[in-house]
Amino acid sequence: MVEKNQEYEVDIQDIGVNGEGIARINGYITFVKGALIGEKANIKIVKVNKDYGYGKLLKLIQFSNDREEPMCPNFGRCGGCNLQHLNYEAQLKHKLEVVRSTLRKQLGYEPLVEEIIGMGIPFYYRNKAQYPVSDGKIGFYSDRSHDLIENDVCYIQNEVTDKTAKNVFKILMDNGINSYDEKSGKGTIRHIITRIAMNTGELMLILVTNGKTLKNKEKIIKEIVNLHPNVTSIIQNINEERTNVILGNECITLYGQNFIIDRLENYKFKISPLSFYQVNPLQTEVLYNIAKDFAGLTGEEIVFDLYCGIGTISIFMADSCKKVYGIEVVPQAIDNAKENAEMNEVRNTEFFVGKVEDVLPKLYNDGIKPNVIFVDPPRKGCDSTALETIMNLKPQKLICISCNPATLARDLKILTKDYFEIEKIKLVDMFPQTNHVETVCALNLK
Repeated sequence: MVEKNQEYEVDIQDIGVNGEGIARINGYITFVKGALIGEKANIKIVKVNKDYGYGKLLKLIQFSNDREEPMCPNFGRCGGCNLQHLNYEAQLKHKLEVVRSTLRKQLGYEPLVEEIIGMGIPFYYRNKAQYPVSDGKIGFYSDRSHDLIENDVCYIQNEVTDKTAKNVFKILMDNGINSYDEKSGKGTIRHIITRIAMNTGELMLILVTNGKTLKNKEKIIKEIVNLHPNVTSIIQNINEERTNVILGNECITLYGQNFIIDRLENYKFKISPLSFYQVNPLQTEVLYNIAKDFAGLTGEEIVFDLYCGIGTISIFMADSCKKVYGIEVVPQAIDNAKENAEMNEVRNTEFFVGKVEDVLPKLYNDGIKPNVIFVDPPRKGCDSTALETIMNLKPQKLICISCNPATLARDLKILTKDYFEIEKIKLVDMFPQTNHVETVCALNLK
């Protein structure tokens, strides 16, 4: 029987979906953060559940050949990365196996997963960063907690935005803006968020504040813009809720415009503070081109783009089909989608605000039936009603894009029971140094 606070010598036999090493102590599954397959380690059991437990890595006795020294001195403390200790080639193999294993468990067989496409330089790729501010410090939260870890450099964030956020924090502190305290609910600045358009250089700064008051506002704006002239938009987001949710619903434009414009290949996209936009634009182009290739568009298709966001997929596909209908629940994103279509002179798109499960039946009842559906849902996957409506629509081709292998596998199990069959799958590593991966799956109507 494994006991809490006892120390054990273990062999790491596997790696979990969140990057933890997995050992078995007399058959009892134990997750060990920071350990890799093939390593031998001394651990201390820190948590015991009925079927599995957690061990703290005390000492490595035998090292994996795939282990490498993390670039970040805060690796293991900060909750941002969890695979920096694993060389990049091994990271890709791990993600490929996670997806294959997850699909195999849900579907009862392993569909064709062709490959995973990684990055040439798997660092400094993120175009968006959310920095919590607390107790006069800026940084990132440690894993599974709200303990703030200060850091000088984040190796997965764009270098410009990382530096800008730190400088803006200093400007705020120098101007007497106090940081938010979660326990008391007092204080002003909660988060500093940066969004950069990698291909145009435009930078948006979002100051998340606990209320509308921001003293020395004009002085702060002037100092920021003088120091960082590439800042083209400064937004104050109001969040007075005692919650872990970062952004509130109200945005006030303090400087410049309330958007930035980025490019993906030949298309321009307007990005607002609350709009979803893929964080890795270089790999986004790879992802969308795979999805387009999987769809096999000929120019005659009616296409539905579900969870369309600001219309990136819709606009990407529009030149190869007859008409695209996009659906998204965030009104501001749909406004951006319409503006983006206009800006790119794309005339064969139409966008609708609402939940996919509500809008889809209305389109179906109006006699609009798709040949191809693209679906790119949030991490929780597709709503059951949306899945049912997709099956009732019976498109010839369904392209599923997912950032969560578990919910993708769950949805595919439903979709492939009676209506669809999986043709092929590819993975795109949108999030190097982390356990996350993007999957593109092509399904054909049976």
